[in-house]
Amino acid sequence: MPDRVPPPPAPGPGPSGALREFLATETAGGALLVVAAVVALVWANSPWQDAYDAFWTTELGIDLGPLELELDLRGWVNEALMAVFFLVVGLEVKRELLIGELRERRRAVLPIVAAVGGMVLPALIYLALNPSGPEAQGWGIPMATDIAFAVGVLALIAPGIPASARLFLLTLAIVDDIGAILVIVIAYSSSIDAGWIGAAMLVLATVVVLRRVGGLSPLVFALLGVALWVTVYESGVHPTIAGVAMGLLAPAEQLERLEHRLHGWSSLLIVPVFALANAGVVLSAGALDAAATSTVTIGVAVGLVVGKAVGIAGASWTAIRLGWADLPSGTTGRHLAGVAALAGIGFTVSLFITALAFDDPDLVDEAKIGVLAASVLATVLAAVLLRGSSRRDDAES
Repeated sequence: MPDRVPPPPAPGPGPSGALREFLATETAGGALLVVAAVVALVWANSPWQDAYDAFWTTELGIDLGPLELELDLRGWVNEALMAVFFLVVGLEVKRELLIGELRERRRAVLPIVAAVGGMVLPALIYLALNPSGPEAQGWGIPMATDIAFAVGVLALIAPGIPASARLFLLTLAIVDDIGAILVIVIAYSSSIDAGWIGAAMLVLATVVVLRRVGGLSPLVFALLGVALWVTVYESGVHPTIAGVAMGLLAPAEQLERLEHRLHGWSSLLIVPVFALANAGVVLSAGALDAAATSTVTIGVAVGLVVGKAVGIAGASWTAIRLGWADLPSGTTGRHLAGVAALAGIGFTVSLFITALAFDDPDLVDEAKIGVLAASVLATVLAAVLLRGSSRRDDAES
């Protein structure tokens, strides 16, 4: 039977209970993400740095008869665990389309336009500095916004910010995730195997049929999700798209339960483990000197900090001035600017795309340093804008 769309939440001055729970989990996840990133940096720059590399490059294979999967531990994190992360992203996108901000055209216009501006300008800035060669492959790195990190930082630097501004950031980041997924599939997938693509389509068709006849139990859903991941992985398309597809195809009546069960695992375990596996950049004097003059590092950092802030704020201002959208109730222009700056924290997805974009370890490290620097700078810029806004709001009240 077709999806039974749950009714939208009753209007009210604050976020719904489900949204409050979501934001609380993202805030806690953002804190753990920071801790994991710091641990990775300390470990990779300690006397035990060889152990860091040795651990995450440990090979772990699975033999399924005619099918053999050979990945190192970092590969299993990036390609398998992150598929669960993107499954949660798919569930979030579906929730927004069914009962969230993306359900109503007028309310959806602003975060959609803002997200597009915040993806296009960073990519253009990066390509202006890296127009050719292997470095040009990193254009997708500064396009991403890290939901957990951004929401967590927002809770710390501006706890009194209006709920409407917080919801704008959340919706903006979800639209941003949709863009990042498209970039990963289109630009960062390898050669495609038509046979495995056909197998993946057969799995998807099975999900659709079982959903319509009411036979998609949680166990069957999980087994089909694993089957889809394997077929997509073997096809050459990046397997994280399997998670997104399963999230979008999840039965609407099970949506909230699935998200409730998986969101905590994603934010509180998978994303911190991803940071631990990928944020361990060696910050030697030589590496920092190379990064200081690297167009990759500069392109990533400027794209995230300047491109995101200007792209989001500029696109939002344009949409409002043209009458396409309205500024969220209770949100000021300064709130919008602060949220736009905060979107420059690309961390998780930016690091993820870095691993897909470059084969050269030096370029990988230069891009990662740019992501780390941008996350710090974007946080400082947002803190200045949002703390100043809070003082101003208090003075006017």
